[in-house]
Amino acid sequence: MDERLTKQLRFACEIDKEKNIFRQTHLTGHGRRENDAEHAWHMAVMAYLLKEYSNEPVDIAKVMIMCLIHDIVEIDAGDTYAYDEEAKKTQKEREEKAKERIFSILPEEQKAELIAIFDEFEESKTAEAKFARAMDNLQPLILNDSNGGSDWREHGVSADKVYARQIRTKPGSEKLYEITDKIIKKHIELGNLKSE
Repeated sequence: MDERLTKQLRFACEIDKEKNIFRQTHLTGHGRRENDAEHAWHMAVMAYLLKEYSNEPVDIAKVMIMCLIHDIVEIDAGDTYAYDEEAKKTQKEREEKAKERIFSILPEEQKAELIAIFDEFEESKTAEAKFARAMDNLQPLILNDSNGGSDWREHGVSADKVYARQIRTKPGSEKLYEITDKIIKKHIELGNLKSE
């Protein structure tokens, strides 16, 4: 086998480890906690289904690959829970180190291409990145809603913190932000989110 194909297949095996990184969000029906690969797959499918609600026209294939690779770094860096302020302090450093190691497995031009897509998502400036970010926010929110807000209750999350995260949905989709706002308000009323 040639060197290029060997590197590509090695990367394919390496990213399989993403299936072992478990998040705080539970599957619908009060199932087990979802893993990063399931989260990424779900986001990518949602992006395709909901593309009509993007604030701007997007290259949906690019949005989908952003969704699929955005958490690969967590193979090394681990999942940082959205509402864990202490872990967020070191998140960028951990993820940068992981990004370099994991994407370096690939042939050089594919490494550069995927790092550019990963960085574009992180910077959230393009229409594609904004819409992918909206999916990253909406996906766990709808799972948590489907489970009666149990993840928020378990972690004692306040509505202010959920709003602070969900406000990043708005630049990608005003329409989907309206939905998130309704969901958050419903869970404040139900007492699943603390209002401070």
